[in-house]
Amino acid sequence: MANNTTPGTQVTSAQETLQSGTSSQTQTGNPELDARKRALNEVFGLLKLGYHNQFNAAFPDVQTLNHAKRLWLESLTGFSPEEMVAGAKRAIKQSEYLPTVHKMLQLCAEGDNGLPDPRAAYREACNAPSPKANHKWSHPAVYHAGRASDWFFLANNPESSAFPVFASHYKKICERLMAGESLPAPQQVQLEHQPAQPLSKAENAKKLAELRAQLKI
Repeated sequence: MANNTTPGTQVTSAQETLQSGTSSQTQTGNPELDARKRALNEVFGLLKLGYHNQFNAAFPDVQTLNHAKRLWLESLTGFSPEEMVAGAKRAIKQSEYLPTVHKMLQLCAEGDNGLPDPRAAYREACNAPSPKANHKWSHPAVYHAGRASDWFFLANNPESSAFPVFASHYKKICERLMAGESLPAPQQVQLEHQPAQPLSKAENAKKLAELRAQLKI
């Protein structure tokens, strides 16, 4: 069973294990990298406390632990130290099993409110007021998928036509997040251009065909 932490487990025991000569404790002179290494030590400390027996089975010796930490540090390169620690805390809350690297990528990418499902993300993108960049998005991925899909296109086409386009962009962006890429926050703007005149049916059909051809859907 997961979370087999006994009441007497001490935080210091996890810290001693993680600080026993691992490469992640070495100061590099690079403040950003050093901060990420400290965060990774905290991540492994949290996971050891949350999944005591599973953790010890997965990392039975210092050499295995060091290899794992190097792999995790490289794999989570797209996330800030705060996002890494938050991902570990989500793992402990959400699952009884020690997370894999792939699962940690998902947990780090979720953000405070998590990644919404494609349909909910599509509706949020369509309903967000202008200027879009100033909207309080549930996750930056929704904004970037809407922007890639073309706001005007989303606003002037029925869901049956626009959703597949949005969903395709959203899926690709989520996959990039899972691979460790970080998304920039929307740049706040003071004013947005005035809405253009609606396209004719023929122009809409042409634009839809071009987008589908581009996305191969």
